[in-house]
Amino acid sequence: MNPDALGAFDLSGRVAVVTGAASGIGRASAELLGAAGAAVVCADVDDQGAAATAAQLERAGARALARGVDVTVPGALDALVEQAVSELGRLDVMANIAGIIVQAPVVDFEDDAFDRIMAVNLKGVFRGCRAAARVLKAQGSGSIVNMASAAIDTPSPGLAGYGMAKAAVVQLTRVLATEMGPHGVRVNAVAPGFVETAMTGRRFTAADGTVDETHRQAVLDAVARSTPLRTVGRPQDIAHAVLYLASDASRFVTGQILRPNGGVAMPW
Repeated sequence: MNPDALGAFDLSGRVAVVTGAASGIGRASAELLGAAGAAVVCADVDDQGAAATAAQLERAGARALARGVDVTVPGALDALVEQAVSELGRLDVMANIAGIIVQAPVVDFEDDAFDRIMAVNLKGVFRGCRAAARVLKAQGSGSIVNMASAAIDTPSPGLAGYGMAKAAVVQLTRVLATEMGPHGVRVNAVAPGFVETAMTGRRFTAADGTVDETHRQAVLDAVARSTPLRTVGRPQDIAHAVLYLASDASRFVTGQILRPNGGVAMPW
């Protein structure tokens, strides 16, 4: 094997922006991109969490900046990308990972909740794509990675708004890939299955923040049994997919939806 083969995953000298970097998949992705050599802008509405992620990256030897950003605010992501270019000199990777989940059956889904989930999970991703694409198009290179979900393939009761937003992210990803490909920019999405994070932990976390460990294990066991691999995803599993799509290892990949989901969904 060529000893330089793994160099395709090397992000040394490159700059990545990660939204949703304070926790879960966003934090794991920021940490892995930093470990691969990238300078990382860790962005999140939770500015303290973003700062904690950036501090962890710096302790590990990576260059990192923390920025408090609300992806629902018009212009916020344009400013974030401009700061990345201004302070770090360029932009190579935009990972739009910030997201929320609202669970309610359609008949009980209030308009304000619907608007909120669309504002974060769809419009926030659109704005991140647009801001990054403007810079990457002029640069003639780069990768945009969006976060979708297994909810694009499997209808889940109570997750209509979430699934709709993520399905729209997939179409946005495909359209943008066709627009940006001629300019040397790749656009892909990751559609994870169940991953144990603070977001999915709502299933077994009480209002006061305590966790019923017996219930937690029962939930995780049930999820594992539903997958061919009989396992539950970890944030690091999804971060490896993000790294692949961010790096030159996927230089011939665009407009694709990568599904690290344990086999729970297998679209043709």
